[in-house]
Amino acid sequence: MLFHFDFATWARMLGLALREKRGALRAWFLFRLLVWVPLVASFHAVCFFLDGLAFPSLRGIAVNAPVFLVGHARSGTTLLQRLMSLDGERFCTPRLYELYFPSLLQKKLLRAIGAFDRRFLGRRLARRVRRWEERRYRATQDIHAMGLFKPEEDDVFFYYSCASGFWMTKLPYLGKLDFYYVDRWPERRRRRLMRFYRACIQRQLYLDGPEKIYVSKSPVFAGRVGALLEEFPDARFGITMRDPNETIPSLLKLLKTSYGLYGIAPDESARALKAQVDISVDTYRNPLAALAQHPEAKRAAIDYTELTGSPRAALEKLYTALGFDVTPEFAAVLAREEQRAKRHETSHRYSLAEFGLREGELRERIGEEVFAEFGWVGGRA
Repeated sequence: MLFHFDFATWARMLGLALREKRGALRAWFLFRLLVWVPLVASFHAVCFFLDGLAFPSLRGIAVNAPVFLVGHARSGTTLLQRLMSLDGERFCTPRLYELYFPSLLQKKLLRAIGAFDRRFLGRRLARRVRRWEERRYRATQDIHAMGLFKPEEDDVFFYYSCASGFWMTKLPYLGKLDFYYVDRWPERRRRRLMRFYRACIQRQLYLDGPEKIYVSKSPVFAGRVGALLEEFPDARFGITMRDPNETIPSLLKLLKTSYGLYGIAPDESARALKAQVDISVDTYRNPLAALAQHPEAKRAAIDYTELTGSPRAALEKLYTALGFDVTPEFAAVLAREEQRAKRHETSHRYSLAEFGLREGELRERIGEEVFAEFGWVGGRA
């Protein structure tokens, strides 16, 4: 499998960047798209090709019954993924640095450098990386905690393919670029992306253990549940559900903060945030609709309130629905995490009015039946 690059999306991004009115921002976008992305993507493409020569058994790695955790951003997908990653004997969950470097050769080299640093350099390299992390992610840590060595959204696999939803936090062109509605893409384009995704998962399983079950977390995957089932018919799904009157303005706040860091003008930011509301509504509707077409697929809805208040009970319900058992060792881990979760507080604040959303609007657009099913009482008109 060759490295996937979405030339059509890259060309659209480039065209939008060329029309950017602010000179400094235009220069930054053009450098990113004309220099940095092609260099890194080319490096990945070479390494991806060499993977097939260096590891001929890679093609035979089976991706059996993977687990996809989907749901709107800020609905608990990160917490759920990181809890499941603690069940490390069973699951394979990539870290952020492994997503930025999707080739097996790259991953092995980085792990070798880490081992050398621990054995001979007294972790000096690791300390420098930690300091860089603190600077890089400081502005958004209270909204979404990120780190190179933490499990993260594997949509990042597609970042240097110009097919990742992470570009939505950097380019204020939502509505003009589509990184989300994959289920609506033409079949050829959709399947090409999914084949590349399978190749990325195979590399991660080769590294961590081919007998393990791959666990993915990505809110943007809510728009590709049908495509995932096309590629992985035995896939299992965990869908985190939280009142959209809480999650949607929270995500909009994250995007607004990100656009502010890049110097995006308020009018462009407002237009992009309006397009994000449409995506957010679909994030609640599409997974349920797609899974309704596949009653054989194992799935479970996870209530955010229970997940944050009683993670052990929430994980036990999820495991039962997906066909897993909770080992005594993992039960002890969950008990410790439950105490930690109760101590967590956030200073992240947001409101519907800040983004021009009226009371009751999200209930109308997402559907009264969804609100009723999950017992959300807020947002009545």
